[in-house]
Amino acid sequence: MEKKNRCSWVNPNEDVYIRYHDEEWGIPTHDDRELFEMLVLESFQAGLSWITILKKRENFKEAFDDFDVEKVAGYGDAKVEELRSNEGIIRHKGKITSAINNAKVFIEIQNEFTSFDNYIWGFTNGEIIKSEFLTESNLSREISKDLKKRGMKFVGPTIIYSYLESIGVINNHESDCFRFHI
Repeated sequence: MEKKNRCSWVNPNEDVYIRYHDEEWGIPTHDDRELFEMLVLESFQAGLSWITILKKRENFKEAFDDFDVEKVAGYGDAKVEELRSNEGIIRHKGKITSAINNAKVFIEIQNEFTSFDNYIWGFTNGEIIKSEFLTESNLSREISKDLKKRGMKFVGPTIIYSYLESIGVINNHESDCFRFHI
């Protein structure tokens, strides 16, 4: 990969990290399937490093039917057990069952707001927030509180802050990063 100024957190020895940073992180996302994918991945990341999730991302895609929210919402006990035995993903039962639960809430939000995109970007009126590197903010606390009220799990303010960065609602690229001016 070519030499570019990137955010300091990007490990230059991990191609998967470089690609994620260069092609996805902080870039505004409006596709509901992608928004659901990142919500699931961020919730599985809780307590783990992001590189762990990135390295297992393709396994997650396969295991969770390419993050088809309707399919995930319909998973039953047999699918939970199948996922718990899948060594290619994080096999935490609470995170697996929360992904299924969150899919159902995601669909309810889609129905209420026409799309999850309308819901999540509505918190900033469609504007990208330039921020400092934090672990949470008033915005992430507000969204976390609303998602929890609606019944979602593993959506605390720190997870939601990271989620907002990943989908481009918050742009936290460092000022000398080539992606700073997205």
